[in-house]
Amino acid sequence: MHVAFVDYDGGVLGTAVREAYKTLQGSNFPTLEEATSEKYPTAGDLKEAVCKAHYWGAIYISQGASERLANALPGGTAATTYNRSNVFTFIWNEARYSTIVDSDISGTMSTLSSAARVAYSAINGTAALQILNSTDPAAISVFANPWQLTSINIQPTTQGSRLIYNTLVIILILIQEFFYLGTINGLYAQFKIYTKIYPHRIIAYRNGISLAYTFCGSLCVTGSIWAFRASWNVNGNQFAMTWAVLWLFAHLNFLWLDVFTIWTPPQYVPMAFITWIVFNVTSILVPFELSPRFYRWSYAMPAHEVFQTAIDIWSGGCNPQLYYALPVLFVLEIIGLVLGAVGVYRRCHYAVIAEEAADAAFRDRVGVAMALERRMIEERRQNATEESDEIVVQEKKEEAEIDSAIRTEDRKLQRQHTKAAQDCNFGPTFPIGFKDESSDSISTSE
Repeated sequence: MHVAFVDYDGGVLGTAVREAYKTLQGSNFPTLEEATSEKYPTAGDLKEAVCKAHYWGAIYISQGASERLANALPGGTAATTYNRSNVFTFIWNEARYSTIVDSDISGTMSTLSSAARVAYSAINGTAALQILNSTDPAAISVFANPWQLTSINIQPTTQGSRLIYNTLVIILILIQEFFYLGTINGLYAQFKIYTKIYPHRIIAYRNGISLAYTFCGSLCVTGSIWAFRASWNVNGNQFAMTWAVLWLFAHLNFLWLDVFTIWTPPQYVPMAFITWIVFNVTSILVPFELSPRFYRWSYAMPAHEVFQTAIDIWSGGCNPQLYYALPVLFVLEIIGLVLGAVGVYRRCHYAVIAEEAADAAFRDRVGVAMALERRMIEERRQNATEESDEIVVQEKKEEAEIDSAIRTEDRKLQRQHTKAAQDCNFGPTFPIGFKDESSDSISTSE
C-alpha cells in the first residue's frame, strides 16, 4: 500500500521522517514514496492524487515548519503562537476499505509521526537544547511536543455498519435473488407456463418482473445502509446512485443464478450457488494490494465492481475505478440476458417434450386398460354358463391383471417424467400452496 511523502519544508524535519521510515520499513508497513514539490506544488495537488487512488494516503511537511519550530524554542511570542498542527499532515480516504485503512494507513502514519519525533531528537536534540529557553513554559512545551499529526480525511467513515458493506450487504442481495428465483420457478412449474406461452413472451415478462423485484429489493438494501449510517456525511444524490448500482448488481445476479440453474446439472446447482457467493464476497474482503496476484481474477466478479463503484459514490468521486467497473457490470448483464433468453427456449423445448411424453404415457395406460377390459368382457361371455364361485374367482383374477397392467404403465410414466425433468432443469423451485384451477381454461394454442 503506497503512501506519498512530500517535503515542502526541506529542513531537518524531512530528514527525521526519512530516518524514521528506515526503521519502520518492511512488509508490515506501507511503502513510503517520496515525491518532489515540483510534481505536487500544493497540498491540494497531493489530495487530488489520493482522491484519484494513485496512493492510499499521503503525508507532507508544511513549508517553513523547521524554521517555525526553531524560532519557538527560544521562547517569547513565537513559542506562544506556535501551531503544532501546521507541521505534519496526512491525507487519506476512510471510505476506501475503511476497516483496513484505519490501521494500515491512519495507524501507521501515527506510528511514523512518533518515530519521526524520536529521530528528530536524535538528529537535532543537542542543537535544540542549546537554544531552548528553559524558563519559558511555552518553549518547554514546544520542545516536549513539537507537533501533532493532522489528518485530512476525504470521507470519514466511522459508523459501525461500515463493517458489513463488503460482506452482508452483498450476501443479502444474493439471498434475495435466490429466494425470488425459487418462487418464480415454482409459479412457472405450478401453472406449466413453459408449455402455454410463447418463449419470447416469457423472456419479456420474466425480465420485466425481475427488474421490478430487484428495483424494490435494492431499495430495501440501500435503505438499510442509510438507516444505520449514523453521522456519515452522505446525501440524497449518493442514495439514488447507490440504489441504481445495487439495482444493476441485483438484476445481474438474478440472471446469472438463473443461468446456473439452466446449464448446470441439478446435482451441481447447490455447489454452483455457494461458489458464486464465496467468489463474490472474497473479491472484496481486502484490497488487491494485500492479496496474492492470483486473486486478480476477481476483476471479473460483479461484487468487486459494484463495491468499487459504491466507494466512488460514497467518497464523492474519490475512487475513479468506473472506467473498468461499469463496463464489466454491463457486459455481465448483457451476457446474462442472452444466456437467460436462450435458456428459456431450452426450457420450453424440454417442457413440451415432457408434456408430450406424459400425454403419450397416459394414452398408453388408458389403451392397455381398455384392451384388458374388452378381453375380460369377452371371456365373461364365453364363461357365462360356468358356476358362480368360479365367476367370482375369475373376476378377482381380472381385477389383479388390470391393477398390474396399470401399475406397469405408471412406472413407465414415472421413468419418462424423471428423464424429462432431468433434461428440463427448472432450477430451485419452491412449491406454491394453491392449485392451478384455471389450467384447463387457459389456451394451449401457444
